[in-house]
Amino acid sequence: MTNLNTKNPVTWCPGCPNFMILASVKKVIEKLIKEGFAKQEEFAMATGIGCHAKIFDYLNISGIYGLHGRVLPTALGIKLGNPGLTVLGFGGDGDTYAEGIAHFVHNCRYNADMTMIVHDNRAFSLTTGQATPTSEQGYKTKTEPQGAVNMPLNPVKLALAAGCGFIARVNGKDIAHMSEIFEKAIKHKGFSFVEVLQDCLIFNKEVNNYDEFMYKVKDNKDSKVAEKLVGEWDYNSRGRIPVGVLFERLK
Repeated sequence: MTNLNTKNPVTWCPGCPNFMILASVKKVIEKLIKEGFAKQEEFAMATGIGCHAKIFDYLNISGIYGLHGRVLPTALGIKLGNPGLTVLGFGGDGDTYAEGIAHFVHNCRYNADMTMIVHDNRAFSLTTGQATPTSEQGYKTKTEPQGAVNMPLNPVKLALAAGCGFIARVNGKDIAHMSEIFEKAIKHKGFSFVEVLQDCLIFNKEVNNYDEFMYKVKDNKDSKVAEKLVGEWDYNSRGRIPVGVLFERLK
């Protein structure tokens, strides 16, 4: 019988969407094992440093608890070392889009068969809330008391420009939809990128509760439609936010 639980005490803040991300990942892995897609020992993960990375302690599969910003080269090394493994990467928005941005761009290009899940709460929450590349303009922190100056990065738009073959966005509070998209991402042959928009209960609470702006899209395989979808929301406003498979490249 599959047992994806561990004995490690969970130290996420009570109510954090990370609990729901973990539940979705477990649900998908259990389903894939039952379907014969892969055995439990054939799953492996790499994590970075941040609140997201604690998932390494709570998910009973093999892997490497890596360095800040180095999720993707670690995951790629695992995949190169054993191509038969189903490799999952877990990163935060600071972890992936700041220190790890070069790895992100080039892994979109390399198209190795693995899945990157980014927990995006738009703050460096583990280190008390500094702004990340996806933080909105005006976000005030101890390091930027007058507010963040730069426009936020649009990761899904960057992924499309870099040639990523599977781009998706999901709501971190929607377990059913997350599970559906995670499964599609894992089954995609090539590099798949899923951004999870999640609330942080402690820092940058101004960008919480975006649920009313999110709307689900049908799985999209048209690059022209993808260009419109990835550019619809600028990460700096409360406009409409498409969630689902924004683009999957046809073989």
